[in-house]
Amino acid sequence: MFSLTLPLVLELLALGLFAGFLAGLLGIGGGMLMVPVLTMILGQQQVAPDLAVKMAIATSMATIMATSVSSVRAHHARGAVRWDIVAGLAPGILIGGLIGGAGIFALVKGRVLAAVFAAFVGFSATQMLRGRKPAPHRQMPGWLGQGAVGSLIGVISGLVGAGGGFISVPFMTWCNVAIHQAVGTSAALGFPIAVANTTGYVIGGWQQPAALPGAFGYLYLPALALIAAASVTMAPLGARAAHALDVAQLKRAFALLLYVLAAYMLWRAVAA
Repeated sequence: MFSLTLPLVLELLALGLFAGFLAGLLGIGGGMLMVPVLTMILGQQQVAPDLAVKMAIATSMATIMATSVSSVRAHHARGAVRWDIVAGLAPGILIGGLIGGAGIFALVKGRVLAAVFAAFVGFSATQMLRGRKPAPHRQMPGWLGQGAVGSLIGVISGLVGAGGGFISVPFMTWCNVAIHQAVGTSAALGFPIAVANTTGYVIGGWQQPAALPGAFGYLYLPALALIAAASVTMAPLGARAAHALDVAQLKRAFALLLYVLAAYMLWRAVAA
C-alpha cells in the first residue's frame, strides 16, 4: 500500500523546488526532471512500468499550470513576455495538446519519437553553444506558421511531459527574439500547454482504474499538490536569476540543459 511517508514528502518538495527554479530561470516546466524521478517513485510502489511512466508524465505536466503562472508573473514584471507571440502560438498549442494528451498519448510507442527528439534537442543545443547569429532579416512567421509550430509544441510536450521550452526557446531565438524575451514568453506558453495536455490526460484516462490511493486516471494528486506548492515558491527566484545573467551565460546554461535532456531521451529510446 502506498503511503506518503515523511521522506517521500521531502523528496517531492525538493523536486518541486528545483523544478520551479528551472522554470523561472530557463522558461521550461521542469518536466524532464520530474518525469524520471516520479517514474522511479511510482515504480518502487509496484505500479506497472508502462503506467508509471504515463502517470509521471501526466502529473508532471499538471504541475506546470501552477509553475507557469508563478514564473510568468515575474517575467512579465520585467517586460520579458512577448504577448503577441503567446497569442500567435497558443491556439495551435491548445489543439496539439488536446490531440496529444487525449489520443496519441495512449497509443504511440515512444522509442522512435524519443530518438528523433534527442537528435533535435542536441542540434538545438549545439546551435546555441556555437553562438551563430540568425539571419538578421528572419522574424517570427505569420499566424498560420505560428499555429503550425504551436501545434507541434503542444503534441510533443504532451508526449514527454515537459512544458515546451526545449522547443519554443530555440525556435524564438532562431527567429531573432531576444533570449530573455524567449525565456519569459516560453514560461507564459507553459500554461496553455499544461491546460490542454492535462485536459487530454483526464479524457484519455477517464476509465483508467486508480493505480494508487489518490490517483485519478493518469494523475497522481498527492504528488501534484506537493510539487506544485513547492515549485511556485521558487519560480520567481529563477526568473530573477535569469535577468541577472548576461545573454551568453543564459544561452550556455540552456544549451547544457538541452544536452542533458537529449541524453535522457536517447537513453529512453535505447532502453525501451
